[in-house]
Amino acid sequence: MEKEIVNRVAQSELITIDFSDYIPENEIVEFDLKQFLFRGTILKEREFRLELKKFDSSIFNNKEVALFCSSDCIIPMWAFMLATSKINGIASEIYSGSKAEFLQKKTLANIQNMDTVKFINKKVIVKGCGQIQFNEELYIAITRKLRNIVSSLMFGEACSAVPVYKIKK
Repeated sequence: MEKEIVNRVAQSELITIDFSDYIPENEIVEFDLKQFLFRGTILKEREFRLELKKFDSSIFNNKEVALFCSSDCIIPMWAFMLATSKINGIASEIYSGSKAEFLQKKTLANIQNMDTVKFINKKVIVKGCGQIQFNEELYIAITRKLRNIVSSLMFGEACSAVPVYKIKK
């Protein structure tokens, strides 16, 4: 006689948090100022302004933009202001940093603004692996957010979770 396989994880009241569910839905496009630099390393104001003026900013239409410079050089703050001025009103949002940094910041903001009602007195596991690598800042934020409302907080996968916090009975 064959025993029926039962998925006890699916039947449990365990809630899994996957940071991928909190990433922004809109497309994120990088705007690298390196392309406007002389030889990719030197900012010459006149040339910078000219190249920026010629640049077709329509590619940022209704997109979230990560504004940064990938060149290892000193960029004055006014250069970021000029670039922002060029795409302001075209892009839906403009953030400082690379796409990865923007994704981290935006995901962190989404976690900080999440509704925690469904987590009250529940067992919660925060997924440790995913398509996108997030840094410790998100794990700290989710722990701070849920620590005083959940009955149990764990890290990892249901089959091998690391206990982080459990309410004392």
